Amino acid sequence: MRGLRAQPVVPELDGMITLPPVDRSSLIATRRDIHQHPELGFEETRTAALAADRLRNLGYQVKTGVGRTGVVAVRNGRTEGARCVLLRADMDALPIEEANAVPYRSQHAGKMHACGHDGHVAIGLEVARRLATLDLPGAVKFAFQPAEEASNGAQAMIGDGVLEAPTVDAAFGIHLWNELPVGTIAVTPGPFMASVDQFEITIQGRGGHAAAPHQAIDSVLVGAHVITALQSLISRRRDPLEEAVVSVTEVHAGRAFNVIPARADLRGTVRTFGGRFYEQAPQLIEETAQGIAAAFGARAEVRYRRLSAPLVNDRQLSELVRDVAADLVGKEKVREGVRTMGGEDMAYFLEKVPGCFAFVGSAANSGGAVSPHHSPTFDIDEESLVLGVELLTRTAVRYLS
Repeated sequence: MRGLRAQPVVPELDGMITLPPVDRSSLIATRRDIHQHPELGFEETRTAALAADRLRNLGYQVKTGVGRTGVVAVRNGRTEGARCVLLRADMDALPIEEANAVPYRSQHAGKMHACGHDGHVAIGLEVARRLATLDLPGAVKFAFQPAEEASNGAQAMIGDGVLEAPTVDAAFGIHLWNELPVGTIAVTPGPFMASVDQFEITIQGRGGHAAAPHQAIDSVLVGAHVITALQSLISRRRDPLEEAVVSVTEVHAGRAFNVIPARADLRGTVRTFGGRFYEQAPQLIEETAQGIAAAFGARAEVRYRRLSAPLVNDRQLSELVRDVAADLVGKEKVREGVRTMGGEDMAYFLEKVPGCFAFVGSAANSGGAVSPHHSPTFDIDEESLVLGVELLTRTAVRYLS
């Protein structure tokens, strides 16, 4: 693979464990098959069935319906009571119409794997195939997770006992990442991905004729002032050394050009890496909306939901992943300090057990424009799949050895 150090056809770890080579053609074929059949969160029945069948054929103990549509597979090691490592892969797609003219484009209108989860499933299955042949001292557990995009698939699996029987001691995962070129890996200890909070604000004013605004309480005007004030929370109510984002992403009000609507609905998100603003955000959003609405004679109702906590990587296990990555691509291609305000519900696994989540660069080194995640033209350089398999396989072996 491009970017990988020269390695023997059958790589060895620490001179003791010999890994079977990556089946590149099968890996890519699996990814393309899943890409053609995208399924939204908690609808991943075909993907889950494919994963479960493959895992059973490899000799894993398989349980389906975990967290509604999730799949868990376990292979116990030779040593009773030894450590258990969890490897996680998310399965869900997005409600996006694919615009790529590729042979493996989505066959389902309005649904697309626009974030790389098809690659994550393919990687997870290939890692499972390679580890199935090894005589490891500990247990390996795979979690094929639903509904990452909805930010509650991890919680659903945890609620169904994915971290138990056997008890998980560490968890690892990767995300194919189009903001990095193929052949690079990002490993950052500590806060790595942001929390995901959602707020909804309903402003209730009094409707009236657009030509007589003095007879109404204009919910649109109130909403505009609320939006402006929410932006000032970042500039005036947040410690400037704490990263945070407040974005209003939906505004709904009115249906006629000559009518002042009585109601306006706002929706948006707050992203942080934790800290005081993370704790204070729900109260600040509510006080701001209600205070401004009251000043205009309107009312505001605020609903605030925490969808995903900040994703925090364990420092010691991040060093383990970083060392594995350096062996694969060289220290100069391991990026540190990479963080994103995007969120990931892998955070809930890492709240319960120590672990590390890493980015594997998936953007082609062609020099052209790269389509971002969640874009209708999103695609990956499939060489990144091989690197993802090597990183997760070697991380699991090194952790258990």
